[in-house]
Amino acid sequence: MAEKAWSFSRAFRNVFGGGSETITDDTWDDIETALLTADFGPEIADSILDEVRDSVERHRVNEVKELKRILREVLEERLAAFDPTLKLTERPAVILVVGVNGVGKTTTIGKLSNYLTRFDKKIIVGAADTFRAAAVEQLATWAERAGVAIVKPQQQGQDPASVAFQTVQRAIDDDLDIAIIDTAGRLQTKGGLMDELGKIRRVIEKLAPVSEVLLVLDATTGQNGLAQAQAFIEHAGVTGLVLTKLDGSAKGGFVLAVQEHTKLPIKLVGQGEGIGDLTGFTPHVFAAQLVP
Repeated sequence: MAEKAWSFSRAFRNVFGGGSETITDDTWDDIETALLTADFGPEIADSILDEVRDSVERHRVNEVKELKRILREVLEERLAAFDPTLKLTERPAVILVVGVNGVGKTTTIGKLSNYLTRFDKKIIVGAADTFRAAAVEQLATWAERAGVAIVKPQQQGQDPASVAFQTVQRAIDDDLDIAIIDTAGRLQTKGGLMDELGKIRRVIEKLAPVSEVLLVLDATTGQNGLAQAQAFIEHAGVTGLVLTKLDGSAKGGFVLAVQEHTKLPIKLVGQGEGIGDLTGFTPHVFAAQLVP
């Protein structure tokens, strides 16, 4: 994982990159500024500061380098409070991918397919965002790049639930491990989007349980993106989060904030445009990159 990809760590690099080796009032001010700059949000920033201060006082720490270690440990412990493991024990394991348009759902499915094939999983994807021809073609391109099968609608506007059903049926018939279903971020019909997702889920569950409902969020939009996705969290049965575009984001604190606000685990992170740039979320690695 290239360090240059984690541009948001600059906020903390400025705190620990030189100057006094002893903790001063300015050190605490600089850490607070860095936490806010990195989009932890005021409430979580204050909570982290209190936790770090308590540890510093309890252990009688006065060196900045020890403070840095404590901050990293506090962040790692809080990041690790949620289990990032993908639950894919069913066969086939069905993954629904949801989120507002523009966050990178379709490319995420391509990258996720590629990621899972590294574990010798046989995968099929379903293009159930049937109202956008561009989404279907984009998914087909990514499926080809990842070397996985795809079920496409037979005509534009086909019932998304029928495409999802066909995808899971094909996974069963062909003895595949995982079926990943793309869904719409908005509808061009009068029906409610959450009603549509509910229908997709009910139809799939006639064949197999849904193992994961992954909500894709664009890390560069921070708290605004979370607000846009709130309806999915409330109504779509989301089981985990995927954060895209972390490479260009100064908002690394959003990673912790989004877990603590939603009480949902981050399961995957995307750090670039390439097909191999989606990985499982590892709290230890993330904390070490955030506070280098």
